[in-house]
This record gives sequence, C-alpha cells and structure tokens, in this order.
Amino acid sequence: MQTSPYRKGQLLVISNGHGEDQVAVRILQALIQAQPKLQIAVLPMVGQGLAYQTQHVSYLVKGKDFLSGGFWGRKFGQDLQDGFMGFTLQQIRAMRQWSHKDGAVLAVGDIVPLTLAWWSGLPYAFVGTAKSEYYRGSHPSYLRSSIYWPWERWLMAHKQCRGVFPRDRITATTLQRWSIPVFDCGNPMMDDLEPQGHLPELPPGCKILLLPGSHTPEVFRNWELMISAIADLHQTQQKYVFLAAIAPGIDLLPLQKTLIQYGWTAQEDTAFPYYQWQQHALLLMPNGFRDCLSAANIVLGMAGTATEQAVGRGKPVITMPGHGPQFTAQFAAAQAQLLGPSIYRIKTPEELPHMLSIIQEQCLQPQGWIENGLHRMGLPGASAKIAQTLHQCLLNP
Repeated sequence: MQTSPYRKGQLLVISNGHGEDQVAVRILQALIQAQPKLQIAVLPMVGQGLAYQTQHVSYLVKGKDFLSGGFWGRKFGQDLQDGFMGFTLQQIRAMRQWSHKDGAVLAVGDIVPLTLAWWSGLPYAFVGTAKSEYYRGSHPSYLRSSIYWPWERWLMAHKQCRGVFPRDRITATTLQRWSIPVFDCGNPMMDDLEPQGHLPELPPGCKILLLPGSHTPEVFRNWELMISAIADLHQTQQKYVFLAAIAPGIDLLPLQKTLIQYGWTAQEDTAFPYYQWQQHALLLMPNGFRDCLSAANIVLGMAGTATEQAVGRGKPVITMPGHGPQFTAQFAAAQAQLLGPSIYRIKTPEELPHMLSIIQEQCLQPQGWIENGLHRMGLPGASAKIAQTLHQCLLNP
C-alpha cells in the first residue's frame, strides 16, 4: 500500500512574483499552524522570494532578480544575456529532483507554476492569482466562456490536480462549467493587512500612499515618475503627507537621491527616512505597507498586488503608466478593468493635481469605494479556508 503524501509530510510551493510569494506565505502560515511537522520547500520563479524568509522553509533554488522582472518585453533580451535560461533550467532540474519524493505541489500565480506542478507528476493544487473574469467584465453573459485558455483549463482538470482556488466568485462559477475541482474560498490577498503600529506620529494633511512596485530596476523609474508628479503640486495650498511603502529588498539609496534631486530635504533624528518639500512631508517606510495602507486617504499606485489590496481595503487609487516591463499602459488599463470604479487613471504626471482635487471632493462619501473593494476582492479569511481545504483534497486525500 502506497504511503499518502500527507503522511510523508512533503510540500513544494512554486510561485512567480513578489505578490504571489506573499499569497503563498499566508497559506503556509495556516498550513503550518494545523500541521507543524509539514516539511515545506519553496521555489520562487521570479525575484528573490524574500517573503519566504519569515517561514521555516527550504529553498530549492535561491531566487534571483532579473531586469524584466518576469515580464515579457524588450528587457527580456538582456535577461537572456544575464543567464536567465540557465537559471530557469536550474530551477526546473531542482523541481524534477524534488518530485521523486512522495509529496505534493502547491502552485501560486499563473500558468508557469501550474505547468511545473503538472510536470512534477505529483498531486497538485493551484491558487490562481493572475486571472479573473473581472478582466472582461462582470455581466453574467461572460459566464458562457472563460478567461482561462483551454490549455490552462486542461491543466486544472487533470487527474493530478486536486484543487483549484480562483481569486473571486465569478471566476470560480465560470470554471465550474468544466470538470475542474474548483473551491470558492475567497482571495488570500486580503489576509494579514491589519496595521502593525509602526508608523510614527504623522503631521496633519491628506495622507497619500505611494506604491512604486517591487521589481528592480522598474521600481526606480516608477519612483521618479511619482516624484515628478508630486512636483506639480507646488501651487497647491493643501498639505500632503506621502507614505512610501517600499517592498523588501529594494535599495533605498536611489530613491533618496531622486528626492534630493527634486528639492526634498532630509530631516535628521527620525526613526525612518523623512523628507520635507514646501509644506509637504514624505516618509520612506521599508516593509511598512500595512501601516501605510491603513493610514492612507488616497493611493498613487504603480504596482500589481499592492494596488489590488488597496482597492480591497476601500481606498481610491490613482494609476499612471510607466515604462515597464510590468506597469505599462496596457497593464494599467487591464488593472482598471479588474478593479472597477476605485481606479482613477491618469496618462501623465502633470495630471496628478487635478485628479487629486476630484478624488478629495468624494472622500467625504467613501462608501462606494468600500463596497467596490469588497465586491472585487472579498473579505479576509481566505488563507485559512484554502489551507483547510488543501489538507482534505491534496495533503490527505
């Protein structure tokens, strides 16, 4: 009689991006709490996978940053010169070697980790963070087809696949039309967003959260666009406090140099890098997303997962396209379709002051943003539900 994967206690988690890593970590926390002896290995396909450092896991291959940030485009050619293919083959070989164990695989993200999970030959589950029917609209007529391609649905319907966890109800309902083991557990992106109480006392003024992204070097180009947009506020009498939530692993020095170039002055004897320009203040908060999100009135976002989480928490978000590879005009348009009326798109940095004035007129009645966030992103608690279901369908079938 074959020993079940659950009794072997082996789980491999494959994810492909900083946001996906964070989603995986939330699920792992719930899994470990219920099964402390579960042995977990991780394979971050994109970036360094720093989010996993908070967990007692082993890396099959230590993550690595590439210029494209995992997005196809003109930067991908430089990745090839920098050894992308060799590194990817190293990741695949490590996955294949691990798959000789009697374990299971959890794929988080899109078709890349899903394909690798299938290729392992082991039982697997898939948490789909990249696709939603909201990308095409929320009218019931869209239920006649699916945003997932036929080959993606084939991977989800394969006999090795024990569970598929879409990010929202409308996507789950659509996938149920095929022979796919779909579980509507909600969106784990909305878990663990409560503030941690690390923000210092802030000066008065409208609080604006800055989300420049998590991929280097794109984050530095996005940051300069943001700071140039803020520079156009020189004629306003309104006081703004900018809270810059900087992702783990991002070097603060280039960000600080940009601030100085635009006339911001560093303040001494502060717990965090603190800058002033005219009547405005700016605080750099490494690893401070949760606190900044809670305090913010408005968000200026050029990020993926973090922008979605901000909308889920009922915040109005201004977006503008960057130079990629992630946050392009096409990406911003798709994100606006996904997140609906909480997104306010501008095309150039010069449009920021006017858009801020429009949103501030609506800030006294935020109920529309709150309701839209709940509708699009769901309530907290999905990670625990997914973990509980994984124990039943994947780890102890």
